[in-house]
Amino acid sequence: MSQNATSIPLIDFSQFSGSPDQREAFLSQLRYAAREIGFFYLKNHGVDAQLLSDVQRVSREFFALPEEDKLSVAMIHSSHFRGYNRAASEITRGQPDWREQFDLGAERPTLPVSDNTPAWARLQGPNQWPAALPELRPLLLHWQQEMTAMSLRLLRAFALALRLPEDAFDPLYGEKPNEHIKLIRYPGRAEGSGNQGVGAHKDSGFLSFLLQDEQRGLQVEVEENQWVEALPVPGTLVVNIGELLELATNGYLRATVHRVISPPAGEERLSLAFFLGAQLDAVVPLFPLPDALANEARGEASDPLNPLFRDVGFNYLKGRLRSHPDVAQRYYADITG
Repeated sequence: MSQNATSIPLIDFSQFSGSPDQREAFLSQLRYAAREIGFFYLKNHGVDAQLLSDVQRVSREFFALPEEDKLSVAMIHSSHFRGYNRAASEITRGQPDWREQFDLGAERPTLPVSDNTPAWARLQGPNQWPAALPELRPLLLHWQQEMTAMSLRLLRAFALALRLPEDAFDPLYGEKPNEHIKLIRYPGRAEGSGNQGVGAHKDSGFLSFLLQDEQRGLQVEVEENQWVEALPVPGTLVVNIGELLELATNGYLRATVHRVISPPAGEERLSLAFFLGAQLDAVVPLFPLPDALANEARGEASDPLNPLFRDVGFNYLKGRLRSHPDVAQRYYADITG
């Protein structure tokens, strides 16, 4: 990392559609941010501001529902790891995360399974939706659609930034990219508890996008034990590189460890996360970068507590089982009948 890489860059996505000079400047900024930091703010991303505001509003309405309404769509009822979890239900590095959340994926039918079906195939299936908040389903599915279109366009920009064909990553996501949304509410710290909103980790897919509210808390490890705050910047999405891109580029692109510190008592933080991953049946190749870039690749920097696998479905399933041990028991029960 360069000596001055101690802050999170801000990149203007509209430059990608500008003049040739603007486009090349954007690709250069993208390459720098993704290699040196692994995080950046993205402005002029093209996702409608009113849609983002509506998604934030309906997310707050979901978390404000009575406990029984939220528990009616608890993740424990789904073998596809979809649904609601109370605070401290998810585990990161062996410690509970002090956040409640609602997970959903692409709205697709359950895959037919047999004795020879890989275990990860059971990850595909329908979402759960709370009957008490009917607006949630169409709004979140609309947002998911818009985020998928924008993120795939950005992924193509990454291919160009790496001097690869624009469609280099297309076969990995194909017709069914792994689209994962988390609505996350971080309550204020409970008396006598720690401050782990979510523990230090890397994301596993291609790209992650975060819509923050005004509450600080996200921190990025730009160097070992050197943490920088990703403070909320109005009109932007926070973007970070997932381990798939780190793996596919032999570490030229950087998947960076990050965490969230719980808000003070009496306050809360709302984060809306969108994760773009490859099709679950994909196998990640090592892309042949030009020599000038390949010589700067650092090799895979896998988290020793979360080793990488080139089998996308297996790697994604491994993470789900580790972070949700209660749902894992249900999942294995479904597999064994």
